[in-house]
Amino acid sequence: MSMFDYLIVGAGLYGSVFAREAALAGKKVKIIDIRSHVGGNIYTEEMEGINVHKYGAHIFHTNDKKVWDYIQQFAEFNRFTNSPMANYKGQLYNLPFNMNTFHQLWNVTTPDEAKTIIQTQQAEFGSSEPSNLEEQAISLVGKDIYEKLIKGYTEKQWGRPCNELPAFIINRLPVRFTYDNNYFNDKYQGIPIGGYTKIIEKMLDHPNIEIQLGTDYFSQKEQLNSEAKKVIYTGMIDQYFNYEYGHLEYRSLHFDTKVLDIENYQGNAVFNYTDSETPYTRIIEHKHFESGNQEKTVITYEYPVEWTPEKEPYYPINDKKNSELYRKYYQKAQSEQKTVFGGRLGLYQYFDMHQIIKVALQTFKKVIADN
Repeated sequence: MSMFDYLIVGAGLYGSVFAREAALAGKKVKIIDIRSHVGGNIYTEEMEGINVHKYGAHIFHTNDKKVWDYIQQFAEFNRFTNSPMANYKGQLYNLPFNMNTFHQLWNVTTPDEAKTIIQTQQAEFGSSEPSNLEEQAISLVGKDIYEKLIKGYTEKQWGRPCNELPAFIINRLPVRFTYDNNYFNDKYQGIPIGGYTKIIEKMLDHPNIEIQLGTDYFSQKEQLNSEAKKVIYTGMIDQYFNYEYGHLEYRSLHFDTKVLDIENYQGNAVFNYTDSETPYTRIIEHKHFESGNQEKTVITYEYPVEWTPEKEPYYPINDKKNSELYRKYYQKAQSEQKTVFGGRLGLYQYFDMHQIIKVALQTFKKVIADN
């Protein structure tokens, strides 16, 4: 006999939101994770009094007030404004592309001057339909911005030349003709005071929720499935089906985190390194997410690496080949009576945090209505 209404595989943001809503609805939930902690990739760990984003920088942003109000239940947020800097061979540029960037590139001071240069470079590209990311980028922002601020970073990130990447990856690049360094256009933006882990812990703090960490779902799949009426699976969809149609592709990341005996290393939370020679894509200085005044600082070098099964899958590669393969798995998943697939890996789609919350809430409503 089933002991739980839901077995949730993965204690990240998607699984935790679903678990919370199910528990509030009076359902008994067991949530498991192969890692030794909850939170998935938004997990933060305190080091030297600083909340360190262990799996890369996470800045919460949304225009959806319902989602913003939902996440506010679990933490107080500061008003962090994401204003990353780009370092190209020692030259510094503001991101996203705005009037500060254009002044740094071309010494222009007015929007009309910047527009003229960009339009001239766009015209040099021609009017044909872009067939790859390189052509798409040049058609949108011109050659200078592409070569200094897009090409090297993107090729490191995806492990492929830009002219071999699909154009849709950068269908829309943010270009502003104002002196505004705020990376996001969203109305609501911030970092939870005290870190993201506390959000997940508060979500899962309910008597109807049992948490089991350090648990490999696939090593005891039959037993775990027998304990619940329904399975909410947030792992890799191809792994669930034992790679029946082949492996989906991902990009992985390697993080090198260091504690430095200085108060301030780079003066900003995020520095992107956009040349191709620098092996890492960015350096994160975590204390700047919460305006810390600690005596030491913690920085993380972020290196994109080719994914292999023993590594963490971070970014789905949604090119034509992988999209066609995913469709096969998606169709097979529709025939699963007991299992619901969700999250970035279960849906083979990159989500921002606010999108994950919205999808998890929508899925819960649908699942509860069907049962």
